[in-house]
Amino acid sequence: MSIRFQVHRTIHASQEKVYESLIDLDDAKEWMQGFGGIERLDEGPVQEGSQWLETRKIFGQKATEHFEVVQLVHPEKIVLRCDGTKGTTGKGEFIYTYNLFSENDMDTDVTLSGEINELTGMAKFFGKMMGGTFKKACAKDLDALKQYIENGLND
Repeated sequence: MSIRFQVHRTIHASQEKVYESLIDLDDAKEWMQGFGGIERLDEGPVQEGSQWLETRKIFGQKATEHFEVVQLVHPEKIVLRCDGTKGTTGKGEFIYTYNLFSENDMDTDVTLSGEINELTGMAKFFGKMMGGTFKKACAKDLDALKQYIENGLND
């Protein structure tokens, strides 16, 4: 059983700026909700195959998850995979696909599609509620990113 959700935002900035902000792991601390830190597991610019451990405070608890870049299509698409078996969650696979579109280079439509797979036990039972929770968390992140970019804090 796969749980899917989608969040959409329009950010008043160029597609390039939004794309670069999404893959700038060093600046994540400036806008990401509950940020605790990122530990790169590789070096150099973020590219397909790049991996890191991301720590955040979620529901009052510190959680660290393992992320990997699955696909980058500059400046249109970013696909990230979170392997729950390698992090605090302990189970599941979480896929986050960011699609970016701009007609005028002044506004960028961002659609984040989330997919949660491979849940077992009680997590599977409560899966539908988890989808709503993850959707809300992703919406808050996109809102924070939007504010960060639109207020020129990433210049």
